[in-house]
Amino acid sequence: MSELDARQERLIETYRKKAKHYNFVSRLYPVPGYPLEAQRRRAVEALWLCRGGTVVDLACGTGQNFPLIERAIGPDGRIIGVDLTDAMLARAQCRIEHHGWSNISLVQADAAEYSFPAEVDAILSTYALSHLPGCGDVIAHGAEALARGGRCVVLDLKAPDNAPRLPAQVGIALGRRLGSIDEWLARRPWEGIRAAMEDELGDLSWSELCFGTAFLAAASPPPHRCSGRI
Repeated sequence: MSELDARQERLIETYRKKAKHYNFVSRLYPVPGYPLEAQRRRAVEALWLCRGGTVVDLACGTGQNFPLIERAIGPDGRIIGVDLTDAMLARAQCRIEHHGWSNISLVQADAAEYSFPAEVDAILSTYALSHLPGCGDVIAHGAEALARGGRCVVLDLKAPDNAPRLPAQVGIALGRRLGSIDEWLARRPWEGIRAAMEDELGDLSWSELCFGTAFLAAASPPPHRCSGRI
């Protein structure tokens, strides 16, 4: 088994264990009182969605973004939820059935290997992309799939730029669900995400949230591919 395959197996097993109680436990992530839902709302608003739009929700987990997206795109829109873990997708399917949504399809796939459909209106990733060593490649593949006027939005955690190392490690370690905090800090994935969005898209909007512990990044295809917002 390759190192990548082994990593995927660890991810799947970790989230299989978390899936049953994920909706409750995630409310405490990264620490109790952290404004997750408010940040998710900001992320969906940053997609500039219209009724009938198509949205890819990368690493969708149990579908916590689905209600926000549904309100924006309506029943004529489409959501494609992509996640690596079967148990998380099973919980997402329960959410879909509970609400009676008929416009959501689920795909079990690693975001780094997912083949985006052509001409999607929006790509969203919340609190997930920084787990992937190849997060820049995910942005590049998504950029190729965006329709004219499309948007890519990433909401994720980061280390505060000016915080002392030890408090930063302690605080972020509470929120890192996988892997080594030292590896994550050394890799600084938020910088790779920002660089990829600047290189592959354009018109980047970058906001730091909660004293620099999170970021919200939004970008659209460059002018030669997109003449304006739909």
